[in-house]
Amino acid sequence: MDEGSELSLSVAHVVQRLKGSHLHSQIERQAKAQVSLSHLIAVTPALASLSTSLTLVFYLFFCLLKSERRGLANQSAFFVTQYPNMCVCVCSLTQASWEKRVLKSLNSMSTELGVPLARMRPAAEQKELTNKWNEMGTDEPGLWRHYPGALVLVSLRNPNHDSSEDVSARSHWGLIQVPLNVRDVPQLRRAFCELNLTAGQLGIDDHAHMHPGILAMYNIKTPEASDSAAAQQYSRQGCPTGLRADLWALILNSTNQPPDVMHYEQLKAGVIQHDLLVDNLIYKDVKLTASNDDYYFVFEDFLYQVLLCFSRDAAVLEHFKYNSATPPKSYIQGKVGDEECAVVYPPNGIIPFHGFSMYVAPLCFLYNEPSKLYSVFREMYIRFFFRLHSISSSHSGIVSLCLQFERLLQTHLPQLFYHLRQIGAQPLRIAFKWMVRAFSGYLSTDQLLLLWDRILGYDSLEVVAVLAAAVFAFRAENLMEVTSLASAEAVLADLSTLKVMPLIQIFLFATAI
Repeated sequence: MDEGSELSLSVAHVVQRLKGSHLHSQIERQAKAQVSLSHLIAVTPALASLSTSLTLVFYLFFCLLKSERRGLANQSAFFVTQYPNMCVCVCSLTQASWEKRVLKSLNSMSTELGVPLARMRPAAEQKELTNKWNEMGTDEPGLWRHYPGALVLVSLRNPNHDSSEDVSARSHWGLIQVPLNVRDVPQLRRAFCELNLTAGQLGIDDHAHMHPGILAMYNIKTPEASDSAAAQQYSRQGCPTGLRADLWALILNSTNQPPDVMHYEQLKAGVIQHDLLVDNLIYKDVKLTASNDDYYFVFEDFLYQVLLCFSRDAAVLEHFKYNSATPPKSYIQGKVGDEECAVVYPPNGIIPFHGFSMYVAPLCFLYNEPSKLYSVFREMYIRFFFRLHSISSSHSGIVSLCLQFERLLQTHLPQLFYHLRQIGAQPLRIAFKWMVRAFSGYLSTDQLLLLWDRILGYDSLEVVAVLAAAVFAFRAENLMEVTSLASAEAVLADLSTLKVMPLIQIFLFATAI
């Protein structure tokens, strides 16, 4: 057993022995005082939440004693290298705090408007909804209050990390102050080696990538004879338009067999029978985003069908086993506080937010059968998209993507990064909206699908951060002339003419470090 494990066990033992005692309360107060006075730790809302966890309080206290005893010159570096799980704790606590805020907002909305979280639809309403199922875009619900769905990431701080003592002050110019390990450019070049300048890429030299020898390995007419791993490898260099739908379904193992169709029909029946408060949030989001988009407005009915069914799908709860988030719960009426009467709400455990429908919209170009569209979207969500609105330490999580984006800009374009920071135009404040939607709604559809080819091919969202940095590099000359956040946003307002693959290739492989 290593030294760190022994320390953790010792702390756990002390906690159990002292919990509930008078001595415990005294030590807790002293630990809080030590935390607030220490130069090692910045007091933040996330840190304040640590006081609820005795294990973490004592863990922190023992770490301080141990670092002082060793006389380390750079104590913050000691914490980051020896106790990396503390970064995970900070992300988990921030995620929990965020979930409480969202749930409180939803409950307040229900109370203020007098709308129940869920209700059985009257028979007449069920019949009407059944008849209008394929024309749901013509029905506008009465609830039009905006849902405050925005992630709070810039307040994230690792309480053990002192930025003033970092070897590179430039690494703390950005907004994300959690020292997670993210790939640098040489590592990204190795990871995305198939994107190098000599490799054929769909989106640049389309015909070279579609020669019969490569396509022969995919028997699309009989998917059972195809190889999912080979399809994923192929997707790294882009999928031909005519084969993309089948290749993506193959990679995601989405077969749309009779049991899948039956599951979709059961979800549809659930939508018709019960009305949920979150349905109004879905209507609101579609109206504000996809319905106003030149590419996606024609798919409004599909979006309602898929998203309403998705909100009822309890099978989605499986992804919480590897998600930092926890599904929100409500109580049966009159049983508030009784955990035995607590139920997950909504049934899939996900409260929709502004822009959520944009995860589905691009897929409507590939699948015109609702059950197939639903199956592929659900797999895309539980593999990738949930990470874009969950606060975690995952390499594909939104925190790591934001940090990686800032690091890439600092490495490639330090003068631009510093200039934008000086005028109050932090690059992340502009790029965050691109990354949280995986660029959906910002790129032209053909370019977006080429980007998502690579997400599926590499089973990673890191390419999203790379593209965000590449966009800034492409517009660097104009950005160096701006004098305010508004003018910087104007320079980057329209991404619809950009070509994804040339930007990524040049940024990663044709730029000296």
